[in-house]
Amino acid sequence: MKVLLTGASGFVGSHILDALVTRGLSTAVLLRPTSSRQFLEPHLAKVEVRLGALAEPASLNSALNGVTHVLHCAGATKALRSADFFQINQIGTRHLVQAVNRQGSVQRLLLVSSLAASGPASPDQPARETDPPHPVSPYGQSKLAAEQEVLQHCQTDHVIVRPPAVYGPRDTQFLPLFKAVQAHLLPRYRGGTQALSLVFAPDLARCIVECLLQPAARGKTYFVASPEVVTATQMAQEIATQLGTWTIPVPLPALALWLACAGAHLLAQLRRRPSLLSLSRYHELRAPGWVCSPERLRTDLGLECTTPLQTGIGQTLAWYKQHRWL
Repeated sequence: MKVLLTGASGFVGSHILDALVTRGLSTAVLLRPTSSRQFLEPHLAKVEVRLGALAEPASLNSALNGVTHVLHCAGATKALRSADFFQINQIGTRHLVQAVNRQGSVQRLLLVSSLAASGPASPDQPARETDPPHPVSPYGQSKLAAEQEVLQHCQTDHVIVRPPAVYGPRDTQFLPLFKAVQAHLLPRYRGGTQALSLVFAPDLARCIVECLLQPAARGKTYFVASPEVVTATQMAQEIATQLGTWTIPVPLPALALWLACAGAHLLAQLRRRPSLLSLSRYHELRAPGWVCSPERLRTDLGLECTTPLQTGIGQTLAWYKQHRWL
């Protein structure tokens, strides 16, 4: 068995690599020459580095040599233009699927998608895998398009996993919230009531590797999330508790949130550097909730994301402090 992992240099991908190495699985990572090795250093002696890129279809042929399982985690979570999401998430996936079909030796392809591909949902009616998708952002639409590339064109076994918001060591997307709380600020979107499913990165990585390996996962789509539903305010309050600090609530009404998104969008265009906060993400931030049910994952495969928020926040804070991110 030989696994090819894309996106290994990223936050989620690096945790997946941890899980693959822990399981003792023979692994190759697809990296561009310019890809960061920051989170990969502990494993570089144990894995094979194959240079290539999803945007370079010819490079994927050699990258797949001898590979039996593909774990596709690479993708764009921020972009300067909406079209860029589709170019990376959809077209990049198309190139990989075409290479897998040409290779003929790959037994299973697993795509790491996102709850954003499904769309917003509330705790009363959490998103389920059988629900019609209704993404509300270009990012979510591009992830859904990537899923369709796999479902419609992949000629080998395939599995799709849809994590919600991911947090944990090495994460940069929730880091501003941790920094805000450390500065005694408690941001509140929608009055702090937006309900969220979350998943701790090591839990997600473990479940993804199991989905790659278990025969019962064939052809299925799974939400991989903690059963615990929280609000962003509850998350911030837990951070404050563990930091032992006080906070001042900072309400962000719709207009203020839109202005923040517009300002970040304009700054990103001027700097030519994409930002996670942008106008394309405004509707995601304004949604009443992002909640999904992990019941199918538990029922089909016996898998659960068991790390409670309190423990996950504690481990994330410890990592941030150790690496002087906070």
